[in-house]
Amino acid sequence: MIRYFTAGESHGPALTAIVEGLPAGVTVSQQEIDAQLQRRQQGYGRGGRMKIESDKAEVLSGIRFGKTIGSPISLLIRNRDWENWTATMARFENPVTEVPKITIPRPGHADLAGKIKYGFDDIRPVIERSSARETAARVAAGTLARIFLKALGIEIGSYVSSIGTATEPAHNPEIEKLLRDGAEALALKADASPVRMLDNTTEHSAIAAIDDVKQQGDTLGGVIEIFITGVPMGLGSYVQHDRRLDADLVSALLSIQAIKGAEIGRAFDNACKPGSRVHDEFHLVPGKGLERKTNRSGGLEGSMTSGQTIHLRAAMKPISSLVSPLHSFDLATMQPTLSRFERSDTCAVPAAGVVAEAVIAPVIANALLEKLGGDHFEEISSRLRNYRRYLQEVFQT
Repeated sequence: MIRYFTAGESHGPALTAIVEGLPAGVTVSQQEIDAQLQRRQQGYGRGGRMKIESDKAEVLSGIRFGKTIGSPISLLIRNRDWENWTATMARFENPVTEVPKITIPRPGHADLAGKIKYGFDDIRPVIERSSARETAARVAAGTLARIFLKALGIEIGSYVSSIGTATEPAHNPEIEKLLRDGAEALALKADASPVRMLDNTTEHSAIAAIDDVKQQGDTLGGVIEIFITGVPMGLGSYVQHDRRLDADLVSALLSIQAIKGAEIGRAFDNACKPGSRVHDEFHLVPGKGLERKTNRSGGLEGSMTSGQTIHLRAAMKPISSLVSPLHSFDLATMQPTLSRFERSDTCAVPAAGVVAEAVIAPVIANALLEKLGGDHFEEISSRLRNYRRYLQEVFQT
């Protein structure tokens, strides 16, 4: 099974990731990893950090002649801004000049709880590891699982449906059309927009909203729509709580910094409707067999894949670091003061969509490996072909 770990601080020398459990024989290119890292750095509303960094991953182990070899894959992403932080983030040596301590926590951030939890007298260590800069390592790690899935005909893509009050129309027929060509076709179309939106009118409204809050020193959040196509029926399980695929997918999304809500399909809308308008009825299609008329369940029923497109939604809160500060306290004096500003974005929702694609890739890959088993790509690919053939025969009987 695939698992990964990341390490590194926002302004340290580098970010690292170790990915374990990826089968041998998966063809991987440097360009595929770097392309996803570049996608993460795009988006209207990003801050000055993106002008400094140009992320590229160095592969240190686990790949030989362009193929995985079954051993752990280690990745390194250097922080170009490190040269400006060598004193503040010195690992062993004491700096020549004293580094000022940060004692004013920002509302909405990990600052206060992290300082108390780990016993720091300075908030800087909390800021460094809780920063969304860490998601660069997760995108690199998740891309490896994503490459594995795509080689098996499973694609992941996303777009942004709302930023602030700029929300797309209730129904966009273009989505279904794009998904017929795979989820990456949808993502490619979204990437052409500076805010990763599919509706032009909503895009213009979102850009105007970002410009407006930037002038006010404020920030904006939004909603991300994530899709997975090509997933066969029967991944996941209902037999134990820790094998429920829907829980794993939502957990992965909520692990992303600033993501505060996640749902499968339109779960919260469905909660307000009668069951007759929520559940997906079956019908027979000549030449295809048993199918569903709708996909209101988001591609998951009973914690297992239904064979339909998986649809996930993630809600990102506005970024916590504001140019126009909120009220806080100086923990050194316990006197009221305004919160401090740490370099940040006005809106990072478009980038968060790319991160969401990355973090759910290992979840789907593990569900597939749990179902099929196998240690090398050809073995797994053959088993998946047989399983798809079995499903086709079942529904045409």
